[in-house]
Amino acid sequence: MSATHPVLIRLGQQLNQIVVGQSNLIKQLLIALLAGGHIILEGVPGTGKTLLVKVLAQLIQADFRRIQLTPDVLPSDITGTNIFDLNSRDFILKKGPVFTEMLLADEINRTPPKTQAALLEAMEEMQVTLDGESLPLPDLFWVIATQNPLEFEGTYPLPEAQLDRFLFKLVVDYPDQAAEKQMLLNRQAGFAARRLDIAQLTSVTTVADILQARQAVKQVKISEAIVDYLLELVRKSRQYPDLALGASPRAAGAWLQTSQASAWLAGRDFVTPDDVKAVASPLLRHRLLLKPEAMLDGLQLDAVIAAIISQVPVPR
Repeated sequence: MSATHPVLIRLGQQLNQIVVGQSNLIKQLLIALLAGGHIILEGVPGTGKTLLVKVLAQLIQADFRRIQLTPDVLPSDITGTNIFDLNSRDFILKKGPVFTEMLLADEINRTPPKTQAALLEAMEEMQVTLDGESLPLPDLFWVIATQNPLEFEGTYPLPEAQLDRFLFKLVVDYPDQAAEKQMLLNRQAGFAARRLDIAQLTSVTTVADILQARQAVKQVKISEAIVDYLLELVRKSRQYPDLALGASPRAAGAWLQTSQASAWLAGRDFVTPDDVKAVASPLLRHRLLLKPEAMLDGLQLDAVIAAIISQVPVPR
């Protein structure tokens, strides 16, 4: 096992100490980081989404930018633009916030499709084209896009083709009673997330270590039986009677990659069926599309994913 493995475990422990009651979410976040895939983070206000991302960036010493997306944000506000300098009598490139290692795109569904497309192009191509010149983005370049699941007035939902470019959709639930009590006790003892000096947090690892860990994840072995099992799950999603849209070939490749990351994080150099199951919900919940009649019946996608997994025999 790579030397970076215990470091990633320690990273998860540090995050759990600051963002209480979200251990499963933090594990899935680390899997996405190891797999190198972008994330949609969905949850009601006040559940610690922004805090979690800012703390993670500090703990891995990543360059971090945040952009609040609103209906008046233009593509150039994200990518940057060439401006004319009166002193030099020449155009100078002013880079936008997309030129960073970790980008928090707050409320991505509040900005128009043209601006969404500018960000999604950077995510897919790992580069930005300005005035015909292609500018590469950092090796780590990782986008975490948040959205509020309750307010839909004045929003621009991402189309399915663009949602498919996100590796995971993570849902930030309310903490359980014990975790919320711990949060209140922490606050009573003087901890306040708003006043937390994130810059003073001691980093656990570096961006170089994360990139090294990504290479180690790619070496995790997958047996042919596991590949067949995964493909059968994908096929079942495409044939499921309540679904209008099943998992894409891109989703199948991402499922393989995230299963490797799950195994590596668990300290193994081989993938098990449990790894495949563990990443199924965050990987599929934004890619599958319910039929209208299933929506009217109140069927939930997570329940459909669980049903698909239960119908496919596990390889022995």
